[in-house]
Amino acid sequence: MKYNLLKWAGGKAQLLREIVPRLPMSFGTYLEPFLGGGAVFFHLSRSGRIQNALLSDINSDLIAFYTAVRNDPDALSDAIDALKLSNSSQDYYIARRLFNGLTNNDTLRRSALLIYLNHHCYNGLQRYNSRGEFNVPFGKYSNPSMPGREELRQFSGMLRKASLEVSDFSEILTRARKGDFVYLDPPYFPLSKSSSFTAYTKNGFSRADQERLASVCRNMDSRGVKFMLSHSATDPVRELFSGFNIEEIKARRAINSVGTGRSPVSELIITNYNPPWITRT
Repeated sequence: MKYNLLKWAGGKAQLLREIVPRLPMSFGTYLEPFLGGGAVFFHLSRSGRIQNALLSDINSDLIAFYTAVRNDPDALSDAIDALKLSNSSQDYYIARRLFNGLTNNDTLRRSALLIYLNHHCYNGLQRYNSRGEFNVPFGKYSNPSMPGREELRQFSGMLRKASLEVSDFSEILTRARKGDFVYLDPPYFPLSKSSSFTAYTKNGFSRADQERLASVCRNMDSRGVKFMLSHSATDPVRELFSGFNIEEIKARRAINSVGTGRSPVSELIITNYNPPWITRT
C-alpha cells in the first residue's frame, strides 16, 4: 500500500510503525503544517480517523499540487499524460527548464511537471536555489513509477476532507483548538554539513525558525492542543523541547549518495501527551 503520491526525502512512510502506536486515541481537527509527502495524514485518512483536517506548507508548488489532486484528479492525469516525457536525462532537464519557466498561474501544468520531476529526480528531493528555481539533478532510476488515474482518484477522495493552504507554520497553528491534534515534521537540524537538504523553499529553515517552532509548541501545550513532533536526535532539539516527552527511535535515511551513509540513524519523537500505552497519573 502506498502512503503518499510524492517521493519525499525524510518522508515518514518508513516510520509509521513507530508513529502510529504513539498517536492519541482521539482528537478533533487534524493539523499538519509541514505537509511534505503527507504519509501520516494519508494513513489516518485511510484508517477513518480524519473528519476535518487543515494541511499547509510554505512550499506553494506542493500545496498547488495537492489542490489539483483534490479538485480534479482526472484533469491532472490528462496533464501528466500530455507531457509525453520519458525516463531520460534529456527529458528530465527539459521538464526542469519548463517547470522553472512557468508562472504560478499555470498550476495544472506545473503540478504535472512537479510529479514527473519528483519521481525522476535524485531521491525525491524538493530543493530550490536562491532564485526560487527547482535545481535537483536527474535520479538515474531504471524504472521509476508514476501514479495513474485511479491512484490519483483515491488520494483525491482522502484530500476532500482537508483544507489546503500555503502558510508559515506559526499562522496555521494559532487556529488549533483544545482537543485538536497537530503532527509536525519540520526541516531537521543537519547531522553534518553534508546532510543539510532542508531548502525546500528558497529561504530555507533557520535556527531562529526552530526556536520559533519550539515557542509555538509550548503555546499550543498551554492551550490544550496535542502535538507530535518528529525531529533529528541532536542536542539543540533536546534543549529546545525539554520538558516534553522525548523518545529516541531508529530511522533509515536515504539522501546520502554513499551507500554506507544510509545506515539507520537516531531520530526523536516528541509529544506533549503520554502515548496510549503509558498510564496517566
